[in-house]
Amino acid sequence: MGSYLQRFLGGSPGSVLLKLLFLSLLVGAFMSFLGLTPADLLQRGFRMLDSVLSLGFDAFGEIGRWVAYGAMVVVPVWLVLRLFGAAR
Repeated sequence: MGSYLQRFLGGSPGSVLLKLLFLSLLVGAFMSFLGLTPADLLQRGFRMLDSVLSLGFDAFGEIGRWVAYGAMVVVPVWLVLRLFGAAR
């Protein structure tokens, strides 16, 4: 059982715990230096995701508007050409 746990953790539980503790201390100090909290990071991540998604959907709206404008010219011209072509 111990070998499975060591294989899963990537080393002995004690050494992995010490590495994680040291890394957590470094990351926590860096985040404190920048004035960040985990809640801030989550909030910023969700805000970024929301802005990326809104940009994407705004682009679809813009493309839809271009299609509508183009169709206002293309469809009547196509219809007139079809009517004159059917008369032949």
